[in-house]
Amino acid sequence: MLSLLAASGAAEPIYWENLGLRPYLFEIGGFQLRFYSLAYLVGILFAYWHLSKMIKGPGAPLAQRHADDLFFYGTLGVILGGRMGYVAFYRPDLFGTLDMLKLWEGGMSFHGGLIGVVLAILWVSWRNQLAFLRVSDYVAVSVPFAYFPGRIANFINGELWGRAVESNVPWAMVFPDGGDVARHPSQLYQAGLEGLLLGIVMMLLFWKTKARYRVGLLVGVFTAGMGLGRLVNEFFRQPDAHLANVVIETGLSRGQWLSLPMIALGIAFVVYSLTRKPVNGAKSTAA
Repeated sequence: MLSLLAASGAAEPIYWENLGLRPYLFEIGGFQLRFYSLAYLVGILFAYWHLSKMIKGPGAPLAQRHADDLFFYGTLGVILGGRMGYVAFYRPDLFGTLDMLKLWEGGMSFHGGLIGVVLAILWVSWRNQLAFLRVSDYVAVSVPFAYFPGRIANFINGELWGRAVESNVPWAMVFPDGGDVARHPSQLYQAGLEGLLLGIVMMLLFWKTKARYRVGLLVGVFTAGMGLGRLVNEFFRQPDAHLANVVIETGLSRGQWLSLPMIALGIAFVVYSLTRKPVNGAKSTAA
């Protein structure tokens, strides 16, 4: 792909259809293993594996059995929360119809999935008498890298493309359903900024500093970072057709409005964390 980008020049856009991509890994009969489904699976399995590795260190707020519970309820939270969030935030017309349940037709909300995961953490923490905010710190570290494959899958599917490019850039792309217009590959922007970059920051904070012992710091950095990344990237992403009026009327997209409280909440968590003493790293709170 890098060779294609380099060879495209500043004047000629890249045509997505020339990249040889398809939305599925393989097809057997009528069954297709789609990259979007595979991305969810890879992301969830990575988050479970990494959380299991993190809690082996001193001061972990949960044990392996709690991580197992989080894997189950978190998966439900991502899927159900993501779909219900999409319906609530973007397609309220689907409420009360069977289409509301048709996940295979697409339509998931990051903010809805995030709410679903928070509810899963609340449930597991309450049931096992764990410190909710400390558990959230540990879960937050893995989320950006788990989120990364989903945006790559969006790009492979040729969906959720960006706005028209206002100046010639070598990476401008023409997508099959986007008309004969060179657009920002905003899926890759989101994968890079909200996934890869934020993931590196979270990993460095956890493994190379003592951030894990400051209650709320990691979840605060994640929440503010993800909200800020989404706020910036939405300036390049094409709004859903049925929500274009939101941008016209308010200047911001629906996703940007949903990201503003995330930024404020994340900053509040960071301030809360830095004004309190760190927990004792030598003592685990998990029974």
